[in-house]
Amino acid sequence: MPGPRTTTTTGHFTFADWQERVIGPDEDTNPRLAHASVRNTFSGGIEAAGTLCEYTIAYVTAKTGSFAGMELLTGRLDGREGSFAVEERGWFGEDGTVHCSFEVVEGSGSGELSGLKGKGTFTARHGETAVAYRFEYEME
Repeated sequence: MPGPRTTTTTGHFTFADWQERVIGPDEDTNPRLAHASVRNTFSGGIEAAGTLCEYTIAYVTAKTGSFAGMELLTGRLDGREGSFAVEERGWFGEDGTVHCSFEVVEGSGSGELSGLKGKGTFTARHGETAVAYRFEYEME
């Protein structure tokens, strides 16, 4: 019996809100830690408005560093309704480009997305209002 089939879907997301605060030591010291609460809106294969996203950011310089976070998406994935969480890890460079990979938190799929597994990527370039994503997933 064949196993689950991997499906690839794509689309874009936009930042609906970005609230960032320095955790410490202070705004002008590097390295420093910051926390960001973000709301995103996804379109394309993933349709989700006002996602909940929390990042912890380590600034190495004023423009470079890395981040880790969790995002909860509620809406539709290729027409299936439900919600799921993803764990995100990435880095950002001197040119303002953000590179991120994300993976579905095991067991987090609900509704028609129960049993969802998958991973994806996005690259956000400074000044872009819509960020393209690619997501590969399978349903158990």
